[in-house]
Amino acid sequence: MSKQQQKVLQKRFKPKFKIKKGDTVKVISGDDKGVTGRVLEVNTKTGRALVEGVNQVVKHAKPSAKYPNGGIIELEAPINISKLMLVDPKTGAPTRVGRKVVDGKIIRYAKKSGEELS
Repeated sequence: MSKQQQKVLQKRFKPKFKIKKGDTVKVISGDDKGVTGRVLEVNTKTGRALVEGVNQVVKHAKPSAKYPNGGIIELEAPINISKLMLVDPKTGAPTRVGRKVVDGKIIRYAKKSGEELS
């Protein structure tokens, strides 16, 4: 398969992620199961998201401009999107996300309550 064909396939079959930056999500599996946090960043190429307060890792940093003293720093590491579920803004429970077209625009909504998401 040529590189041009690969690019076409990647564009055609690019997955649609239900989670966006700024959403409140709940971890449904893994070490941090049950923890709720806000999405800081979504990486569509790897299918991972950075969630506030979830998947904390310890990093040993040398002194630099960003960390003048250096030392041990706790940071959030990306977590797979399949382990996350959106929290319904109305009920506060985890819910699936649906999409519908309203006035020519695609709108995301919570499947449990029907509430539209931003």
